[in-house]
Amino acid sequence: MKQYGKVAVVMGGTSSERDVSLMSGAGVLQALQSRGVDAHAFDPKTQPLSELKAQGFDRAFLILHGPFGEDGTVQGALEVMGIPYTGCGVMASAIGLDKLRTKLIWQALGLPIPAFELLDEDSDFAAIEKKLGLPLFVKPATEGSSFGVSKVKEAGGLKAAFEEARRYDRLVLAETFIGGGEYSAPIIGDAETGYTVLPAIKIEPATEFYDYQAKYFRDDTVYRCPCGLPAEKEAEIAKLVEKAFWGIGGRSWARVDFLMDEAGQPYLLEVNTAPGMTSHSLFPMGARAAGMSYEDVVLKILDTTVKE
Repeated sequence: MKQYGKVAVVMGGTSSERDVSLMSGAGVLQALQSRGVDAHAFDPKTQPLSELKAQGFDRAFLILHGPFGEDGTVQGALEVMGIPYTGCGVMASAIGLDKLRTKLIWQALGLPIPAFELLDEDSDFAAIEKKLGLPLFVKPATEGSSFGVSKVKEAGGLKAAFEEARRYDRLVLAETFIGGGEYSAPIIGDAETGYTVLPAIKIEPATEFYDYQAKYFRDDTVYRCPCGLPAEKEAEIAKLVEKAFWGIGGRSWARVDFLMDEAGQPYLLEVNTAPGMTSHSLFPMGARAAGMSYEDVVLKILDTTVKE
């Protein structure tokens, strides 16, 4: 494991997803250490990023979630310091965290996405409810882990959902409901060496939707992997996932979430450029279905920082 040198598992941070990042980071750290990697926890909330260089780290496994860690900020600092890191680069990280910009790129590429509207205080909420139909979802553009997300089921509820989401972000989206199932597909690789899309996971929450508790703490969320789609449909979706990741300039690893309608048409939802790696997380599930243990996939991700 000397090829990796001294590895910082960068976790925690200052976003609203700090607790999830710490859970993910603990798993990654244990996995790396169990394979003999000289890995150490590093929390940028408690020490400046410049300490990565000062303490002689050779590379970084980024498992920060949300703003600051997943938006290109840390990635840019690491590039200035010359420290290789896991995950997408500056541009793709910034785009990936921004659901609005991601949708605009996918839309320009002709990739299928749910109908959406950007909301502000002057929006005609009643008209948007009518245009998108009910139920619909409202979400902050640059938050993860379902913070600030609401499902609007009754007429007149959009404005209150907007105000809740606005607590987390100045950009708020309303998105039409797609009711044929929610899925997620892990992906590893880059445009040069090629992408590998791991088996997709179907998510069946017991709650109203796949919210924070359902994602990280509840034991009644059902995950199906294999997801139950026909092989030819999953192959079709794998190609769509590759195009979606390529479209934002993605590299290293990510998770692309998508919805299916009742007719079997997929709709891209969002891309997570630093996916969760907790005991409830989806990326390890897809890896396991592909025959990789948690430790295997963590090392495979770390390998994306090593140049031949």
